[in-house]
Amino acid sequence: MDHLSFDPVLGHINTFGGHPVSCAAGLAALRVAIREKWVEDVFRKEERFKSQLKHEKIRSFKSRGLMIALHFDDFDQNKKIIDKLIEAGIFTDWFLFAAHALRIAPPLNISDEEIDFACEMILKVLDEQI
Repeated sequence: MDHLSFDPVLGHINTFGGHPVSCAAGLAALRVAIREKWVEDVFRKEERFKSQLKHEKIRSFKSRGLMIALHFDDFDQNKKIIDKLIEAGIFTDWFLFAAHALRIAPPLNISDEEIDFACEMILKVLDEQI
C-alpha cells in the first residue's frame, strides 16, 4: 500500500472490489450490457455530447466513449460549476489528477433525452456569471 497510496491520493483503493457479491453483480451487469447492446451505441452518444458541449468557458473537450472531461481555467471555476450542476441534479465531479477538469461519466444506457438535458444544464450553468 505504501506505493499505491499516493499519486493520486487514495486513487488505488476499492473497498468491495473482488468481493463475491460485487463480482456477481458485475457479471450480471455485463450480461445485460451485452444483451441490450449498450456498447454499440457509445460512440454515437459521445458525439452527441461533443456536438452540444461547445462554450467559450470550455478550454477543451476530451473523451473516449462516454468517459468525458471538460477542461476549465482552474479548480476554483470548475468547483463552482460542479456545485451548480449538482444543485441542478447533474451528478459530476473533478478528477483527482486534473482538478480543472469536470468529469462526465454517464451509464452506458443513458438516453438521448438525458444527454440533451445534461448538456442543456451544463451550458446553462456556464452562461451564468461564474
